[in-house]
Amino acid sequence: MIQSLLIANRGEIACRIIRTAREMGIHTVAVYSDADAKALHVRQADEAVHIGPSPARESYLVGEKIIAAAKATGAEAIHPGYGFLSENAAFAQAVIDAGLIWVGPNPSSITAMGLKDAAKKLMAEAGVPVTPGYMGENQGPAFLAERAVEIGYPVLIKAVAGGGGKGMRKVDGPADFIDALASCQREAAASFGNDHVLIEKYILTPRHIEVQVFGDTHGNVVHLFERDCSLQRRHQKVIEEAPAPGMDEVTREALCAAAVRAAQAVEYVGAGTIEFIADASEGLRADRIWFMEMNTRLQVEHPVTEEITGVDLVEWQLRVASGEPIPLRQEELSINGWAMEARLYAEDPTKGFLPSIGTLELFQLPDHLGRVDTGVYEGTEVSPFYDPMIAKVIAYGEDREEARAMLSEMLEDSAIWPVKTNSAFLINALAHPDFVAGTVDTGLIGRDGDAMTDDPAPTIEALTNAAMAIVPRSLQAGFRLNASDVRSAAFLLDGKRVEVELHGPGTDEPAPAMLVAEGGSVWQLTPWRAEGGPGGAAGDGAILSPMPGKVIAVEVAAGDMVTKGQKLLTLEAMKMEHSLTAPFDGVVAELNATPGAQVQVEALLVRIEKDEA
Repeated sequence: MIQSLLIANRGEIACRIIRTAREMGIHTVAVYSDADAKALHVRQADEAVHIGPSPARESYLVGEKIIAAAKATGAEAIHPGYGFLSENAAFAQAVIDAGLIWVGPNPSSITAMGLKDAAKKLMAEAGVPVTPGYMGENQGPAFLAERAVEIGYPVLIKAVAGGGGKGMRKVDGPADFIDALASCQREAAASFGNDHVLIEKYILTPRHIEVQVFGDTHGNVVHLFERDCSLQRRHQKVIEEAPAPGMDEVTREALCAAAVRAAQAVEYVGAGTIEFIADASEGLRADRIWFMEMNTRLQVEHPVTEEITGVDLVEWQLRVASGEPIPLRQEELSINGWAMEARLYAEDPTKGFLPSIGTLELFQLPDHLGRVDTGVYEGTEVSPFYDPMIAKVIAYGEDREEARAMLSEMLEDSAIWPVKTNSAFLINALAHPDFVAGTVDTGLIGRDGDAMTDDPAPTIEALTNAAMAIVPRSLQAGFRLNASDVRSAAFLLDGKRVEVELHGPGTDEPAPAMLVAEGGSVWQLTPWRAEGGPGGAAGDGAILSPMPGKVIAVEVAAGDMVTKGQKLLTLEAMKMEHSLTAPFDGVVAELNATPGAQVQVEALLVRIEKDEA
């Protein structure tokens, strides 16, 4: 058995591998870039090696640095995770040539499946059904246009070296073909250094079904059943599940047998995934499911397979890489229950899914309800250098509806701030009637995605509860005036003005701000501040610190009468002085600042009550 393992990756997959390696008593070595110096995988590994600057091309994609780190630490093996160098045959060979164990398939298998056209030819020869199309050497635009007519529109142009949705174009008719081809080839050349394309029949009701396969060095290959990854946005998977809804035993047996033949055709070793596209216009049928490609690595969505089979796929990888046979025979594997996984991204769906970066001041995920695979923790920074996925949320149930409801509950109970996430989007997707019914196709988000990206808003009750922790008891009491103790006041919700109902007496220790966490989203509620000079002032008289800084002067005392614009105190921050002034005539009802004190952003420094005389 491997005794020491270097993980050539970062984030949640590095942490995932470390978890299993630790359980197996294997010494772990992490590698990290400048941006990841305080990352979770660095903290969890037994030791860590710095391999370069933050950009991946200068660190995680430099195979020589990774192999050198393994040599320096005495690591016996390298596990690539997924992404980065995981499907790089040259790197795999370099690892082997360096006398290290490569935890993955043979380089020849990676090469065989690396180009989509060659892989499809190989699969057809192995008796694996492939999508109707053209994958020849003639790349002349006129010739390809003729092949598209023969295949029948709509067609899909795909870069043979592509992945992640790049170098791919759907074409609905002959008039658009030449322009789409040129665009696809330009993108393919820029992304992969190869502008060669193939053409496939575009499936009108497509479902993305994939089969987990596993091989060893003793000639054994098994499958661990299928996953459905049809819910996608721009060819990127969003929610995955296992097994596939609507899959009967006859179709499953035919599909999984084809996947095993595919793996055997390239003498596959380790964990791999055979991806198929299904025409679901008449349900799932074996004669309407075709091979797309093989991923010669562990998949992001592998946890759902682990949940329904009880198998630790990383443990299997390490055992097989150590020369052991696959731990279980095919007849010993079975499906138990249902599992779903949602990819939680640091992005803002209301702003076109723009990545959201910054420090995770709040990061809470309900791992007591299900499984959470993550590579971040509260207080770490989401950087702009890597994939924005910050966690995978995995739910298990006895049946599909139980798994779906549990996944939704887990997302609803999440709380992350100030970094934005796609949690509310995922919750809406899980509630879509087609998803509930298990009839999702890959075009669902393209058709109905706008409804899933609605800007969420907290309930009135949640806002009121938060507001009452901000409102001072004296201020609330002063507004009752022998009437009901219910009134409305203006606040800022993430900087936008909102009217909030106030109930009850207020608090003796008002908070300068409150986070409102509900339905998987988090907002910050702060007192209303009138527009004014530097520092700003609240409409209810609460003067908050506009930034972290040092109080260098206090010009007033509690009980003083002040006039609008009068200087109250001076802050020093970033080598500059900032004067905070009174927003209106009134009295200093509260003073929380003393000269020399260090204050944080949004700290309540002074509260002015209006002079009603």
